[in-house]
Amino acid sequence: MLAKRIIPCLDIKNGRTVKGINFKHLKDAGDPIQLVCWYTKQGADELVFLDITATNEKRKTLISLVKEISRHINIPFTVGGGIREERDVELLLNAGADKISINTAAFKNPNLLEKFSKRFGSQCIVLAIDTKYELNEWWVYLNGGRILTQTKTLDWAKEGTNRGAGEILLTSMNHDGTRNGFALDITRKISKNISTPVIASGGAGKLEDFYKIFEKGKADAALAASIFHYKEIEIPKLKYYLNQLHIPVRTTVKNTNGKKKHDKF
Repeated sequence: MLAKRIIPCLDIKNGRTVKGINFKHLKDAGDPIQLVCWYTKQGADELVFLDITATNEKRKTLISLVKEISRHINIPFTVGGGIREERDVELLLNAGADKISINTAAFKNPNLLEKFSKRFGSQCIVLAIDTKYELNEWWVYLNGGRILTQTKTLDWAKEGTNRGAGEILLTSMNHDGTRNGFALDITRKISKNISTPVIASGGAGKLEDFYKIFEKGKADAALAASIFHYKEIEIPKLKYYLNQLHIPVRTTVKNTNGKKKHDKF
């Protein structure tokens, strides 16, 4: 069984890490470079960087910050925000990103997923989906949760993967920042209906939430922000907890020569 991944997320606005509740009321959460260095030492499996206002402000992702972050990490690094054409992907990958995350632009022009995956490989194309439960259904939202569509989340996830997305980053707007647990139902539904990995995002508040999203939600990875930023849950402790419950995670141990290595449990 593949190891489940723990992924800190840096939502970036004006060069600073921010965090809100239900995509609103953003507060400063620290310097992104300092957080990146901390997460690398903590044993994070990957890192996600989202320039959350780039699309709404109709501008490109902050390339200079991406370059700076890439200098401080040695783990996979996903970047999203304002990506609309192949040149954007090329610049980000050249700046140090391992994967790119695309959301609104892909929904408005699904052919982008086919073009990007064909040129750069589906393994580096992450389809980000912001979703909200209302009127007895999960619906897709665009522009950082500002615009409601008439498309069901499961339908878009299926289409996106069929068009070339290699991974789904699923964020529940209902759960975002609430610390009441991940959205188990929609995560499980998507995980069971597509063949690509699903990253669950939104709602992490305690250790048990991670166990539930892996065991009941069937997610391949769990993404969180504030509980990691404010050091309320440290990644080594979280991985030890999951390991004790027989959830396969990659943990850091020491070789006999004293150097660290990663093993799967």
